[in-house]
Amino acid sequence: MLLNPKRSATLHFRVSILSSLRRQSTLPPNPNPTTPLTKSQLKALVINRYSRGKFSDLIQNVVASPPVLLLACQNLTPRSNDVNSPAVASRFSVKELGREVGENRFDVESCCVRMVPSRKKGESLVLPNLKLKVVIEAIRMVLEIVYDERFVTFAYGGRVGMGRHTAIRYLKNSVQNPNWWFKVTFDREKLDKNVDKLCLVIEEKIKDTVLIGIIRKLFECEVLQIELGGCYLGRGFPQECGLSSLLINVYFNGFDQEIQSLRLKINRENPRFDSNEVLSGSNVFYKPVKIYAVRYLDEILVITSGSKMLTMDLRKQVMKFVEGKLELKVDGLKTAIHSATSEKIDFLGMELQAVPPTVLRPPMSEKAIRAQKKYIRQKEVKAIELRNARETNRKKLGLKILAHVFNKLKQSRGEFKFDFHIENQVREIFTTWADEVVKEFLASLEEQSNWYRMLSAGDFLSLRHIRNQLPQELVDAYDHFQEQVDKHIKPIKARKALEEAERRIEAEEEQKYGERTVEELTRLCMKVDAPIELVRKAVKMAGFTNNMGRPRPIKLLIALEDTDIIKWYAGVGRRWLDFFCCCHNFKMVKIVVSYHLRFSCLLTLAEKHESTKLEAIRHYTKDLKVSDFNGIEEMHFPTEREVKMMGDKILSDPKPVDGTLSLAMIRLASDEPSYSCVAHFCDRKDTIVYRVRLLQNRLNVNPLDEKKWVPRMGAIHESLNRKCLPLCPDHIHDLYMGAISLQDIDCTSFVDVD
Repeated sequence: MLLNPKRSATLHFRVSILSSLRRQSTLPPNPNPTTPLTKSQLKALVINRYSRGKFSDLIQNVVASPPVLLLACQNLTPRSNDVNSPAVASRFSVKELGREVGENRFDVESCCVRMVPSRKKGESLVLPNLKLKVVIEAIRMVLEIVYDERFVTFAYGGRVGMGRHTAIRYLKNSVQNPNWWFKVTFDREKLDKNVDKLCLVIEEKIKDTVLIGIIRKLFECEVLQIELGGCYLGRGFPQECGLSSLLINVYFNGFDQEIQSLRLKINRENPRFDSNEVLSGSNVFYKPVKIYAVRYLDEILVITSGSKMLTMDLRKQVMKFVEGKLELKVDGLKTAIHSATSEKIDFLGMELQAVPPTVLRPPMSEKAIRAQKKYIRQKEVKAIELRNARETNRKKLGLKILAHVFNKLKQSRGEFKFDFHIENQVREIFTTWADEVVKEFLASLEEQSNWYRMLSAGDFLSLRHIRNQLPQELVDAYDHFQEQVDKHIKPIKARKALEEAERRIEAEEEQKYGERTVEELTRLCMKVDAPIELVRKAVKMAGFTNNMGRPRPIKLLIALEDTDIIKWYAGVGRRWLDFFCCCHNFKMVKIVVSYHLRFSCLLTLAEKHESTKLEAIRHYTKDLKVSDFNGIEEMHFPTEREVKMMGDKILSDPKPVDGTLSLAMIRLASDEPSYSCVAHFCDRKDTIVYRVRLLQNRLNVNPLDEKKWVPRMGAIHESLNRKCLPLCPDHIHDLYMGAISLQDIDCTSFVDVD
């Protein structure tokens, strides 16, 4: 009987995973059913439902559990990691919700709210209420435990620790010598037609008809809508359901596995050789053919280091699999093959290009080299000045010590006694001085040569007839002295050592130059740039600058408090800085934030208070300081020094600026009774009603029109325009600063204010 090694490896992998998961499932259960589970307890609960290669009855035994629903409530709470039980109980009963879900009596349609747009021809949007959001979050947590370890390593988005910056870091550090690439671009279509296919993929690992029924119902009620080729996934927009990212990864997992098999096939056909063994002593450089792939939700980038024919065959196989197996439509024109060195490609909102290493780490310019040499000379001059000053102070101090000792001897008439025994301290000081003098003397080759010449040349004791007439002890003492002079002062050895050090430095520089030249000719690296032209277009469209590119005020924000105005600008600026911090031209983004946004904020404050720009700068300073109710100064906008010191941060998944830039929350002055805060599970009553104003409605622009709208920039759904939301001071602060988005707010609880 022949055993397939691939099948045996897969079987061994599954058995090892199952055994490890069984060990984790022995964790103690949650003793209190009214408190949320921990992540390890939830994972053990899910693993207990694994049998015969499938997970079964997850809805009844896991999702419907009250501790799991409380954990989902905790994940939905934007500001705190702990859920206040009265805050949940005031909205719905967790036990009753769990009973409805477990008995398959949960009515999804009754928990959906249709948001009607403000204009007649606008599109409506169906949003889930808070109760349905909790169920969706519980399902997402369970599916994440089931599928996350089964996803490939190049699948990013919707996963913990696998965000945009992680993908960019992989492209910059792992992709070597890219020659050709193409981006798989889908036609704008919804995944509603492929629900049956998606359910079949889920049923391969999960045996639960109730779960499949809920997912189908979410698609039927239009709460769960996945639009491929759009610009709203992973941006924090309210129209994105909590399950969207995970279901996209589940649906594309078969495609990821196909790409992985193609990569392994290419690696087997082009094995990696050790260049030191195979190509030792030759000038041949071996470049193995590689295939790289990165997928962030519905954005797919495929890179090859081989020929264009290989890339064309790979593109053909990819399109065949996507259109055949996944039943999706691919835009053939936008999925064209591009040269990695001569053309930029847009991916994850950034521009990628293959460049030589010197473009990323350029050598020092002549001006910089001159400045460095000047700085070194200044340091040497300063060191000489300090040495001369130290010698002068030593002479003065030595003369003072000798004068003091002489006066003591005169006064004591030969009987000189110390009140303190300082012989050791004085001996140590003079020893240190002597060592420093000798060290400085030996460091100077010219002084060494002069002293050697004076001590060894022209001495009559070196003549033979003179030496024969002198006592032997004197001759031996003279010879010993000359040996010590030759040993310590002879400059030939020092000159050879100095010349050897100079030759070694020159050889190292030549070797580095040769390695750098070879690397420049044989290696390509990934350069990531921020799309500066699109950033400037967004700045102009949002009203930060005028037609001349100079800062201008935004009059819509005049109705806000001074602190809220600064917070809104700070939220936009920080989102831009966090998103583009990994780019090579990050300095250009810093200029946009530090100049255009900062002075637009100052001009808006000046317009509100009917003052000049200089008066606003004098009052708020360039750091935009503002005082709270207690008179304590606060700074929300990043300072110029803080912006200058910013760089590449830790791996994260920052949301783009789209949601903050296109949203303005205008405070309403009304005598309406206080409402509860619409943030998830917030019970505060000290709320203020804010009206949502969207950028596309203010400008009367269709976000799908790339000529008038910024390309690749998303927009919040128009049905939320002019809706009124009561928010407490903490959550409106987080919303302005970009810490939370409209996904963290129950938008279905809006209030009607005339």
